[in-house]
Amino acid sequence: MSAADAVTDSLKRMRAEFGDVPGGRPADYIPQLGLADPDAFGLALVSMDGHRYSAGEAEVPFTIQSVSKPFIYALALSVLGLDEVSRWVGAEPSGDAFNAISLEPGTGRPANAMVNAGAIVTTALIPDAPDEPAFERILHCLGRFAGRELDVDEEVFTSEAMTGDRNRALAYLIRATGTMPVDPVLAVDRYFRQCAVRVTALDLATMAATLAYGGVNPVTREQVVPAEVAARVLAVMATCGMYDGSGEWLLRIGLPAKSGVSGGLIAVGPARFGLATYSPPLDTSGNSVRGQAALRALSERYGLHLMLNPALPGSTVSLVTTADDLPSAPSAEHERVLHEQVGVVAAQGAIDFTAAERVLYALDESGPDGGSVVLDLHDVTVVDSVALSMLHIGLGRLSADGRRAAVVDPRGLLGPRETARKGTGQDLPRYATREAAVEGCAKALAGED
Repeated sequence: MSAADAVTDSLKRMRAEFGDVPGGRPADYIPQLGLADPDAFGLALVSMDGHRYSAGEAEVPFTIQSVSKPFIYALALSVLGLDEVSRWVGAEPSGDAFNAISLEPGTGRPANAMVNAGAIVTTALIPDAPDEPAFERILHCLGRFAGRELDVDEEVFTSEAMTGDRNRALAYLIRATGTMPVDPVLAVDRYFRQCAVRVTALDLATMAATLAYGGVNPVTREQVVPAEVAARVLAVMATCGMYDGSGEWLLRIGLPAKSGVSGGLIAVGPARFGLATYSPPLDTSGNSVRGQAALRALSERYGLHLMLNPALPGSTVSLVTTADDLPSAPSAEHERVLHEQVGVVAAQGAIDFTAAERVLYALDESGPDGGSVVLDLHDVTVVDSVALSMLHIGLGRLSADGRRAAVVDPRGLLGPRETARKGTGQDLPRYATREAAVEGCAKALAGED
C-alpha cells in the first residue's frame, strides 16, 4: 500500500463506474477485431515523472489501429519537416467520418493526417531505404514512443488486408490526383501492417505521455521526437483526432485525443500526463463507448481540461530528503533515532490533480520503508478540492501502512482537523515549521509521544 495508490484508486473507480455502460459493438467488419472480449476495459495513466498507474485490462494486448496515426505523423514531421509533409497532407478538420473520401479541392490533399486518407499518405511519406526499410522505421518509432519493442499481430494484419477495399479505393483516388508519393498497393499494405502493431493500454498511455512531455519518453527519458514536432502533433490531435466529433470533444473533455477501432483511446494533458483506455465496443463513429465516458468523467472531476492552467512539471515538489540532511538539525538527544528514519517532502505553489500525484509519489519515495514522513505545505498557496481529497487518502494510506506522518500546515490547507480526520482516517499531527515537525517525529520514534 502506498500514498500514490490514490491515483490507481481513481482509475479503479472509473472502471467500476463505467464498466457496465451499455451500447456499442466491436469492429466486426474486420473479422479478427470482432473476436475481442467486449467486457475488457482497461485504463492507464503515465505522469511526466514516468510513474505508471493502471486498472482493469490495461496490460491486455490489442492492435493499435488508428491510434498509430499521430505517432507516424510525428515521424514524418521529424524526418521531412512541416513544409514537406504539408505539401501532401493538410491540417484542417474534415468534419467527416474517419474513412470518408475527403480531399481538398484543387490540390487533392487529404484534409489531415488523422483520417484514413491522410494517414495512408503520411505512412507512404516515410522514406524506404535498403539499410532501413520504411516499415522497420515505423515499427521502431512506435516502440520508442512505447518504451519497448513492439510486434505485429499477423492474424489481424491478414484480416485487415482481406477486408480493406475502401482504404485501397481511397489510395487509388489519391493517386489519381497526383498526391500519393508511392504505389497505392504498397502504401495500403504498409498502412495495414502499421495498424496491426500490438500494444497495451499502458503502452498507449506511455506514448501519449511522450507527446505530453515535449517528445521525451518519461519512462525511458529518450527524446523520441523534437518538442516542436510533439506540439504540432498535439495541435492536429486537438482539432482532428476525434474525426467529426473533434469540436465537441475539445469543448467538453478538453484534451487532444485519438481513437482506434480496436477499442484503444488516448488523451494527452500537455506537460501533465498521458491517458489511455481499452474497451472494444464502439459507437457509430468508431470510438470506444466506455473509454469516452471514463475520460469525460476524469476530465470533469479532476479539472483536466486543456484550457485550465496546469502546474508545470517538476515545479511542485521542491525538496525530498531525510531529516538528517537538513541544515537545522533536531536536538542532540534525538539525532541517533533520526538517521535515515524521517523523510521530508516540501511542496510549493498551487496543488491540483497532477501536482498532488507528484507529492504522493514523493511521499512514497522519501525516507526508508516504514519510516516517518513529514509533508511540508509551508510554501503551498492553494490546494483544490480534488487534490485535497487525494492528499487525505494518500496520507491515510501511509499511516495505515505503519508509517508515522506529520504535516507542516500553518495555513490550514488540509482543512479543519475534523475534516482531515474523516479524509485520512487518522488524526495527523500538524506543526507550524519543518523543524518542529521533524522534532516531533524524532520524539515519536524515540517513544516520547
